[in-house]
Amino acid sequence: MPRLATLLRDDAALQVSDHGDGLAVVFQHGLGGGEAQVAQAFPSGPGLRRITLECRGHGASGLGSRRPFSLSMFADDVVAAADQAGLDRFVAGGISMGAAIAMRLACRHPDRVAGLLLVRPAWIFDSAPVNLRPIAEVAKLILDRGPDKARAIFAQSETAARLQREAPDNLASLFGYFDRPDAAPFAQVLADIAADGPGVSASDAAALGIATLVIGNAMDAVHPLTAAHTLAAAIPGATFAETSPKALDSVRHFAELQAEITIFLHTYSSFRSLIPS
Repeated sequence: MPRLATLLRDDAALQVSDHGDGLAVVFQHGLGGGEAQVAQAFPSGPGLRRITLECRGHGASGLGSRRPFSLSMFADDVVAAADQAGLDRFVAGGISMGAAIAMRLACRHPDRVAGLLLVRPAWIFDSAPVNLRPIAEVAKLILDRGPDKARAIFAQSETAARLQREAPDNLASLFGYFDRPDAAPFAQVLADIAADGPGVSASDAAALGIATLVIGNAMDAVHPLTAAHTLAAAIPGATFAETSPKALDSVRHFAELQAEITIFLHTYSSFRSLIPS
């Protein structure tokens, strides 16, 4: 069972899950995800300690009153969670938005981050990348029309038709935003984060000198395989891995994902110093 803790940030109460013992990995969920998403993707074997902060408005964490939401805000919250967990150095990683947060942590806190694990990145360096436009579209519809009307409108949109053909898993995730019990307030999180960027540059990435694994898959319009390739090429010595598309076989996708993460975390001797004696 995970060890649960509450982190107070401004007027937001955020939930932190702490699993296992061993090599410390701070691993973050994607936009709209939470602890359950991370548990599905991250290996649960021995020798690993995984810490996940549910970002503001995600999972059991409150929205708080600070606006706008941003990747820098979420990254600062993650650093505070690592501090509270007693972590000096750790491997930083995450899925989609979590990968962008991890990149920011590595570039802004090089003394803290010993390795990088970037799964299905949606951002490279720029703000509001074109691949996030479907999320921005959903957010605007919900903010303007309310979740129920917005869902009906989006279902008839060109974007929905295109994703049904090209990336049905993305479409299912987008429909999930309409169905959240907190869809209306959470739409502001979607709008703000889809318009934001990680706040790091190609030169920041080129200066990284840590072990890095970048994982991507095809049939994913929100997390294009080209973004994973570009990030892997921008970080010196990074390893790139491609898993089976989640849209075709989710069981195989997650099995391959966990296997790649396990191999990476147990391969690098530089990580051994992070394991408590």
